[in-house]
Amino acid sequence: MLRSLFAGISGLRVNQTMLDVTGNNIANANTTGFKASTTVFSDTLSQMLTAASGGNAERGGTNPIQIGLGVQLAATSTNFGQGSAQLTGRQTDVMLNGDGFFVLADGAENVFTRAGAFTFDQNGILVSPTGMRVQGYELDALGVPTGGLVDVDLSLIDASLPPGVELTSYSISADGKVRGVFSDGVQRDVCQLAVADFTNPMGLEKIGDTTFRASANSGAVDLGVAGEGQRGTIQAGALEMSNVDLSAEFTNLILAQRGFQASSRVITTSDQVLEELVNIKR
Repeated sequence: MLRSLFAGISGLRVNQTMLDVTGNNIANANTTGFKASTTVFSDTLSQMLTAASGGNAERGGTNPIQIGLGVQLAATSTNFGQGSAQLTGRQTDVMLNGDGFFVLADGAENVFTRAGAFTFDQNGILVSPTGMRVQGYELDALGVPTGGLVDVDLSLIDASLPPGVELTSYSISADGKVRGVFSDGVQRDVCQLAVADFTNPMGLEKIGDTTFRASANSGAVDLGVAGEGQRGTIQAGALEMSNVDLSAEFTNLILAQRGFQASSRVITTSDQVLEELVNIKR
């Protein structure tokens, strides 16, 4: 059977995958915190017809003669470039300017997101649109994070309040501290949002709901707060929009379409050659 037939089939498959990835990017062009992906192709193992030979005193060396057997998908790479800011004016809408991820508790597992469209539920706990609880740190008397991760809860400071004092409003600062204004006129830091970082963010696994999970190649999660190390700062009242570049995606659509079309032409031509071969007997 002709090698070109199978090479054409492999071309159909990878270009269809490129169409799938591009279509998903375009579908999520307005998804908060979405990070676009790109496809990376590589050739497959080539068939060796003649190996290379070294030269000698009588004759020079020869190069190998190899025939490629098609193409394969090498990787899908996630672009973690910064998305543009959309100002909302809601204090619980937050975005990261720079590297890092917000930490969400999904049952017993912590997952990570760039989508900061949060809100407080009926119990005063900061949650994502799907109900996952935003994680942070309790603060000591000096406003320094202490202990492990806890739910960002407006009631964390209740025990230390004077009798009759209640929370009247709140805000989130650039370092992620949730600062409450109380009925006695005093501002108190309730807690501080946690920010995670990874050695290799491209190794994170997408798990839906615009969230990621650590993988074997992402490196261990490095937890901290905004503005420390490589972590970005937090901007309240704004959301990070998708970083999908529609002009680039439409160009990729054309490339994938033409690649698919060309691969299908290879299959058609190979079929015609096989037909001619069968007709030799006639």
